[in-house]
Amino acid sequence: MEKKDYFGQKEMELALIEIKNQIEQSNFSPEIIFSINRGGCIPGVYLSHLLSIPHHVINVQLRDQKKNINISNLLEFAKLEKNILIVDDINDTGATFNFVKNSLAKYKGNFSYASLIENKSSNFKVDFKAKIIDKKINPNWIVFQWENLKQIELK
Repeated sequence: MEKKDYFGQKEMELALIEIKNQIEQSNFSPEIIFSINRGGCIPGVYLSHLLSIPHHVINVQLRDQKKNINISNLLEFAKLEKNILIVDDINDTGATFNFVKNSLAKYKGNFSYASLIENKSSNFKVDFKAKIIDKKINPNWIVFQWENLKQIELK
């Protein structure tokens, strides 16, 4: 059985404050956030409120041979040459972020990438992150609080 590490609500809140601070100290001023469905949605909404900017969702699911992709709304905004922040919960292998970056390659907007957690051995490096892990050393699966609903007994 795969070992798991849990990333709770308080950790997420502190991570988002860290990312917000990194963004504010950078030369990047996002005008809109696009969260990657599903893991990026909750962090994206929180960041949207923290930064007082609009939030949208894109669908980029590449795992388990179940490719489900819809980024048409992102591409429409990219045509407007906006400062766009792409958010996900974890940058694990880099596949999802690389897909988005490659899809945006022909556009002139400013694109930055953020994740709560970045895997040091990922082949993509996000611009903003709160926690760095190395899955080569600790391959445990990260479970975020919104994925842990099986622990809640609904009555």
